[in-house]
Amino acid sequence: MLSVQFFTFNAFQENTYIIYAANGEAIIVDPGCNSTVENNALLHFVTQHNLRVVQLINTHCHLDHILGNDLIASTYGLELFLHPNEEQMLLLSPQAAKMYGIQLTAYKGALHFLKGGDVVTLGGETLQVLDAPGHSPGSICLYSQADRFIIAGDVLFKESVGRTDLPGGNHQALLTSIREQLFTLPEEVVVYPGHGPTTTIGHEKKYNPFLQNN
Repeated sequence: MLSVQFFTFNAFQENTYIIYAANGEAIIVDPGCNSTVENNALLHFVTQHNLRVVQLINTHCHLDHILGNDLIASTYGLELFLHPNEEQMLLLSPQAAKMYGIQLTAYKGALHFLKGGDVVTLGGETLQVLDAPGHSPGSICLYSQADRFIIAGDVLFKESVGRTDLPGGNHQALLTSIREQLFTLPEEVVVYPGHGPTTTIGHEKKYNPFLQNN
């Protein structure tokens, strides 16, 4: 069984996730921590629960989701996993940080690529990688079939969807990703989004105004 803990970090109120298994292995997804207080909160949870962080993953590489990449990589001796179509976004992050007036220590380590159909293993459990472009060219989601949850990045929110007015965004592609990749999952699947509260696939099918008959 996998457990999920999340923290809401930085000025963009981004959700950072720790997924961890019964044996203590953990994955950190989209570390958005950007202050001493936020850094300490994340690291303290890992220490307090005796977790061994074994992987660092970005669902996509918009600035608010990658601010803590260097901290996590250097603290736990990790290299970054992301979709290949997000590499350019990652490389442009120092410019984005300067534009927003945000302090960023950019991750400069090796990159490893994940694509739809890949499987991430954690403590004997598995997470399926789903391609879900639209918000960003290489957005991915992580789906636990056994534990009925999905880490959705900025693809799907409670009664909303990810913005598509940023470079590389495509609104129709986003809606197609949601319909073909997420809405085909069981309705009880819990959606952990990149911003805002959790929801379920069933709730979004019924109430999400962006996905009603369009």
